[in-house]
Amino acid sequence: MEDIVAQVMRQWEGIQPELDITPIAVIGRLNRCVLLLQQATDAPLREHGLTRPEFDILGTLRRLDRELTPSQIARETFASGAAVTKRVRFLEERELVSRRPDDRDRRVSHLALTEQGRLLIDRLLPEQLGYEGALLEAMAPERQAELAGLLGELLLLLEGRLGVRQP
Repeated sequence: MEDIVAQVMRQWEGIQPELDITPIAVIGRLNRCVLLLQQATDAPLREHGLTRPEFDILGTLRRLDRELTPSQIARETFASGAAVTKRVRFLEERELVSRRPDDRDRRVSHLALTEQGRLLIDRLLPEQLGYEGALLEAMAPERQAELAGLLGELLLLLEGRLGVRQP
């Protein structure tokens, strides 16, 4: 059986056989997987009224277990400052995140999980991980580990080349 990317590659080979289309084999498949996984993994979050980026903010605050500024959250979640501001506002309205002004600079705020936010992320994370694990269960564990290693190599390469490596 042939995946959609193999079909696309075959079509390009028929139209422009002189082109090296091998990057499509990796990047095309990664892009397609990302889109499919985003659709699938967002489903359980929607049941809780959350988007993946909102879940990521809650998860970041929980795993780092300290107050963070919106700029720090933006760096941790690879989001723009404006996007973080919008998401934090929503999470504040739901009383999942609290905001405290900085003692020295009133332009800076510090964000923390509320008790309600901590309880939600602690309940939701195992559920989300179970769901994501179920999506991958048809792939043998050793193949999952191999894929994770290869993706890790690619991520390090791209972070170094594109200059987006976290400090």
